[in-house]
Amino acid sequence: MKILGIGNAIVDVICKVNEDFIIQNNLTKSTMKLVDEIEFKKLLSNLKIEETVSGGSVANSIVGLSQLGNDVGFIGKVSDDELGAKYEEGLKKEKVKYFYSKKKEAIPTGTCLILITPDSERTMCTFLGTAGKINENDIDINSVKNSELLFLEGYLWDEGEPKKAFEKAIQNSNKVAMSLSDLFCVERHKVHFLDLVKNKLDITFSNEQEIMSLIDAKDFNNVIEFSKKLEKLLVITRGERGAIAIRKDEIVECEIQKNLKIIDLTGAGDLFAAGFLHGFVNNQSLKESLNKGTEMSSKIIQQIGARLN
Repeated sequence: MKILGIGNAIVDVICKVNEDFIIQNNLTKSTMKLVDEIEFKKLLSNLKIEETVSGGSVANSIVGLSQLGNDVGFIGKVSDDELGAKYEEGLKKEKVKYFYSKKKEAIPTGTCLILITPDSERTMCTFLGTAGKINENDIDINSVKNSELLFLEGYLWDEGEPKKAFEKAIQNSNKVAMSLSDLFCVERHKVHFLDLVKNKLDITFSNEQEIMSLIDAKDFNNVIEFSKKLEKLLVITRGERGAIAIRKDEIVECEIQKNLKIIDLTGAGDLFAAGFLHGFVNNQSLKESLNKGTEMSSKIIQQIGARLN
């Protein structure tokens, strides 16, 4: 197997809202907020659902990799309930091997409400459900050992059980890539993330804000200095400025694609990672890998949701 992803198994529920909805519900636009089941149901009660998809950041990337013809798998915790069944079904339909046996859990399968405002930004409210309870017993060690690369998401990194699950997976992996996921996530786990980036990860995916927060950079030159000393591969998306990959003294940049009709930014980073990793595991150059990532993210933002049609 080329790549095994481990991440939050979350069913995405996509809804269109106006700006007022964001303000009235005290949400911060373009960020991800963790909510409990009661708040989740309350938010959803007045909304029309556009689409439901088997989501979660790494799962989106893994599906993208499968669509590009790679042999891939995923581990994520769901409950044996209606959403859990939908989740598994959704992945298998995309030819992703699912290395997790559902059991009846005390907490239901996780769900993420993705609110899309007219400016195409997405604001996420996530009820992690049982996804956030992943533990080391949920990790299929053989599938980790049999994959060329392990891909993890920062969203899953929490103290206690998920952290142990991650460490077990990392210890048994051949190569490890991780996405820093979200600015709040970086700020919550700064010490741990910095240790991972410096000592345990072969590839780190980040956007400009996240990496600057992680290393307390004053400007982007600090990021370049840090990355060169790191001697690992750091891949950073920079919005309008495109993307950059840095490995030791090799610095490669890629511009964004122009004149796109942007509809929804959901999954842009996830599909960028899919395209880049596709290039990486198929021995393409950093430039080719960045181009593939940019191509994939450009396609996804011109449609609703994080699955390429």
